[in-house]
Amino acid sequence: MLILLNKPFGVLSQFTDKGTQGSPRATLSDYVDVPGVYPAGRLDRDSEGLLLLTDDGRLQARIAHPKFRKPKTYLVQVEGDPTDADLSPLRKGVTLKDGPTRPAEVRRIPTPKLWERVPPVRFRKSVPDCWLEITLTEGRNRQVRRMTAHVGLPCLRLVRWSIGEWNVEGIAPGTWRAL
Repeated sequence: MLILLNKPFGVLSQFTDKGTQGSPRATLSDYVDVPGVYPAGRLDRDSEGLLLLTDDGRLQARIAHPKFRKPKTYLVQVEGDPTDADLSPLRKGVTLKDGPTRPAEVRRIPTPKLWERVPPVRFRKSVPDCWLEITLTEGRNRQVRRMTAHVGLPCLRLVRWSIGEWNVEGIAPGTWRAL
């Protein structure tokens, strides 16, 4: 079984929240009630979009393991108005604290037609922003955010749109589709 979930902002990519005291945070169990499935990879709590879940360990490994280099495409709202020259380092690969990244496919895109984020991204009249489409073939912890920050473009909103041949199109936040 393979489940395509549109993970909302603020939801942990796990089924339990053992790390908090007081009020628990939202987890996958608030949205998916299918026993025996586990996430194939992770998506940060403050990121949204496609998260794949499966009950097949081999499929989970083929999706999540870096050696298979499944492309992951993100729609990223960044602070700033970058030129092609500003984006060039991302296309070549940048060196982060945990080493160099693989080159990414990066292009500016018009503002995508996405669902409203709750809470909304803070809008500032005096600071321009734009949207990028970034495709990676690796998946380090908070990699897209760290890469854009490295080139002076802080990430405001991050939506994973696709993993390999699967995408989140037509799936509302907090809902899922089984394949």
